[in-house]
Amino acid sequence: MNNIISLKNIHKTYGAGDSAYEALKGVSLDVKAGEMVAIMGPSGSGKSTLMNIIGLLDTPTMGRYVIEDKDTKNLNDDQMSELRNHTVGFVFQSFNLLNRISVLENVQRPMVYGGIDVKESEKRALTNLDKIGLLNKASSFPTQLSGGQTQRVAIARALVMNPAIILADEPTGNLDTATSTQVMNLLCSINKQGNTVIIVTHSDEIASYAKRKIIIRDGLISKDIKI
Repeated sequence: MNNIISLKNIHKTYGAGDSAYEALKGVSLDVKAGEMVAIMGPSGSGKSTLMNIIGLLDTPTMGRYVIEDKDTKNLNDDQMSELRNHTVGFVFQSFNLLNRISVLENVQRPMVYGGIDVKESEKRALTNLDKIGLLNKASSFPTQLSGGQTQRVAIARALVMNPAIILADEPTGNLDTATSTQVMNLLCSINKQGNTVIIVTHSDEIASYAKRKIIIRDGLISKDIKI
């Protein structure tokens, strides 16, 4: 399998002068297409910064990042946004759904930015809601859902652009144990269909679903464990 993600000597510094803080200090990491990887580390270790760089939400201060054979150094802001929208699906701990619009409209949202027409976007959104077993909630609002249902809708939204990579940041952080298991089983099934899944988590139990664990400490990879 080819590398879908390749980071070489990635540094990230925030601030300048005496107040400068180096969050990443030379991280190199390759992820193959179809892998399921957990990124772990204590607060302040640099794992959130690494996630933001992988997800094209932030750029390195130094180093090279290639995603799907595209060198991000050569991309302008518009190209970066387009690549992010088509290549990475995000699942967040806080769900990030819009409460004022329906479940269907929430799932359609990335396709609005992707320039997909309404008819096609509705068809794709309904298909993905069906995949996660919530087709009957299409006209409901997020406030009418349980935590587990809300996270499953967020996963459906992450899938609608057919991204190669699903990036999940503490995806079960606000869920009870039984619901967490359902969400992780869903992410595993998505991985089995060929998507690369990267989970950022504090939890050893959640990390155990992955086939590889990356441990970040003090801005560097301290361990890279194949399970």
